[in-house]
Amino acid sequence: MLNIALFGPPGAGKGTQSKLLIEKYNLTYIATGDILRQEIAENTELGKQAKDIIAAGELVPDEIIVQIIEKKIKTNPDSKGILFDGFPRTLVQAYILEGLLMKMNTTLSCMISLEVPEEKLIQRLVDRGKTSERNDDNMKVIKNRLNEYKTKTAPVGEFYNEKDKLYKINGVGTIDEIHERITQAIDNTLKQEWLNIVIAGPPGAGKGTQGRLLAEKYNLYYISTGSNLRKEVKNQTKIGKQVKPYLDKGELVPDEIVIQLIEREVKGRQDVNGFVFKGFPRTIIQAYILDGLLMKVNSSVSICMELKISTLDSIKRLSERGKSEHARSYDKTTELIVSRLEEYQKRTAPVIDYYQKMDKTMTINAQGTREEVFDRLAGSAEKAFRNIR
Repeated sequence: MLNIALFGPPGAGKGTQSKLLIEKYNLTYIATGDILRQEIAENTELGKQAKDIIAAGELVPDEIIVQIIEKKIKTNPDSKGILFDGFPRTLVQAYILEGLLMKMNTTLSCMISLEVPEEKLIQRLVDRGKTSERNDDNMKVIKNRLNEYKTKTAPVGEFYNEKDKLYKINGVGTIDEIHERITQAIDNTLKQEWLNIVIAGPPGAGKGTQGRLLAEKYNLYYISTGSNLRKEVKNQTKIGKQVKPYLDKGELVPDEIVIQLIEREVKGRQDVNGFVFKGFPRTIIQAYILDGLLMKVNSSVSICMELKISTLDSIKRLSERGKSEHARSYDKTTELIVSRLEEYQKRTAPVIDYYQKMDKTMTINAQGTREEVFDRLAGSAEKAFRNIR
């Protein structure tokens, strides 16, 4: 998702630019003031609560703001992301937004800050007061609002600057000139968005073969926990000695060990377009872990591609591999193969349901030649790329 916070003092032109951005990028527009007024006009339960609070001369609490934001997001599920106008206004709201987006398994892509000299802002607001019916565009109120922005809202910019997500845009010029500067910043952000693919499916579905092909075609970094663990065993490292008994039995390696390997692989990979994860996550707990690992680098899982194959074909493929030079220790007996398939159905299949609930699953027919299966996968990958960019 492309999630943008449009930031800047009163009179910076956020409303004008918002209209252009939501049309260009197909975004859900979240302006807390507008939504509050709509809730009040429609006399909803939240509107009634907000109206009473405003009538008492108090600020609407964050608990109500969050509820109306969540409600608004759910009304437009087909958008490519969210444009926040007027939120977050405080550091507390910045932390609230982080949690809200994390709940949606996404994050803020960037904050666009419109920079305008104070004297220019005052002139714009005074001029607006002459032509609009807004009673808050008089000199006394204008100065109070600008001071409020400096003391409470401006620190939010530093919050996102520390996350390398703040883009300061010159807000002086024609509407088209300013819009061009903003879209350049957003397009630069989109280029940095990773395509992270979880490639799933039962043992023998061809995840390793197809995962490597995807990584090569789209400049993704391929992470196979199984391959990495086998390297550790081969090199007789400390980790290798710990995991060997699990691999020999075809059992899942403890999460605390796998996490170390995945963090090591992800760290510092800035020269790729994203990652292909093969063999991880294998459990719901590992799905949560992967969300956390990617969140640390301001990213998330883009798509889970499930390779679909029958149980009989899985057994045939694994039995054939067990007779080849590529055999794994757990391919060599029917008992171990059946045990792995049972383990998959019990612990890994629910992971696909987890991503399905987030509308992040694509099912791919894994029957056919390597090239035929890859053509199907590539088509899904192209669609996923379009969704994030």
